[in-house]
Amino acid sequence: MIENTVLAGLLHNDDYMRRVIPFLTEEYFGDFSEKTLYNAITLYIQDYNGVPTKGALRIAIEEKSNLNDDQYKSIIDVLDGLEYDAKTDIEWLVDKTEKFCQDKAIYNAVRESILVLDGHHKDLDKGSIPDLLSKALGVSFDQSIGHDFLEDSDQRFDFYHTKEDKIAFDLDLFNQITKGGISRKSLSVALAGTGVGKTLFMTHCASANLMDGKNVLYITMEMAEEKISERIDANLLNTTIDSLQEIPREVYNKRLDRVKAKTTGKLIVKEFPTASAGSAHFRHLLNELKLKKNFIPDVVYIDYLNICTSARMKAGGNVNSYTLIKAIAEELRGLAVEFNVPVMTATQTTRTGYCLDPYTEVLSDNGKKLLKDVIIGDKLLSDVGYNTVKTVFPAQHKMTYKVRTKSGKTIYCSADHLFPTANGDETSISRGLSVGDSLIVK
Repeated sequence: MIENTVLAGLLHNDDYMRRVIPFLTEEYFGDFSEKTLYNAITLYIQDYNGVPTKGALRIAIEEKSNLNDDQYKSIIDVLDGLEYDAKTDIEWLVDKTEKFCQDKAIYNAVRESILVLDGHHKDLDKGSIPDLLSKALGVSFDQSIGHDFLEDSDQRFDFYHTKEDKIAFDLDLFNQITKGGISRKSLSVALAGTGVGKTLFMTHCASANLMDGKNVLYITMEMAEEKISERIDANLLNTTIDSLQEIPREVYNKRLDRVKAKTTGKLIVKEFPTASAGSAHFRHLLNELKLKKNFIPDVVYIDYLNICTSARMKAGGNVNSYTLIKAIAEELRGLAVEFNVPVMTATQTTRTGYCLDPYTEVLSDNGKKLLKDVIIGDKLLSDVGYNTVKTVFPAQHKMTYKVRTKSGKTIYCSADHLFPTANGDETSISRGLSVGDSLIVK
């Protein structure tokens, strides 16, 4: 049994012991006797910083007062049966131990998930199952303990002169700025105001990546899959969106066949509902694409950052917008590292500047005032307390809507103005705000 091989290695090989002991846990040993021996070995290592002898373990086990005769005999039998071949290749043994830990971690996670689903787990709920499985799948032996600046200079020099694998733009200026394109394991964010063309930019880049032979995943939460595909079609076929509706089917198919002949890449567009998906959903999508379509993207586009959700915190409540967006960005960066892929997204820079009518009344720490009279430094009441005004945007002409609450309050706003809701989310007219929704209004 691999458990006996691991325990024997801990007893007889100091090098093996020091390489694997940080990654082992008593949960990997299901048998009572093996688990007791493992705990006795780790206790000895902690106290004396070395491998114990069988004699030392025998004494430690004899001192345990909570063991009955049958348990004691079973433990001693396992101890006496631990044999180690000094000729065993240590690298082979470490690899087998790593696989043992991975298999046990997955087995334990699945078993615990079943208990959660059956309602027999007192500490966890169904929402914790993805985290249980994710941690189990992430078990590995990381042998690196840091970069030795003086001893590892050759490795560092090679790194300086290794050409980084990047996803290039088809825009020369962007390649100059980024030194060749966007890097793997990175999160790149396009910043622009409302209506400037963030989606236009990302669909253009996605089209260029496809023609460069790359596999592209485009995740949209603002527009339908068909609308995004329409923009990509217009890019690839070098035509306008309006013209696509006038092209005959035969002409369209021929032009698309010419596009297919020029690339070996694939492009998949996936739509999620607005403000209802985040890194956990995208992780599941990436795994599903790999499993079902053998599709591994070279670059991922997420349209866009502000309407993603966070896996760690919920919008509303005591979370301000900066903290929420920061959390989402960190999670997307983690996703890029996990799948070794560059992630490109976008964010709004001036959304809140043009949402409300200038004559809207707001509450400051000095009483009521009109929005047009607010200046930098004022402290205004929001759903998370008083916030200091950092920027004042100039007024713009936009379509205005009138929202009247049950209490009689009237709010004049744009379609994009975000209202915090009673369940902790945010909504707006463009997101489907309707009569009967409960809003937090102060």
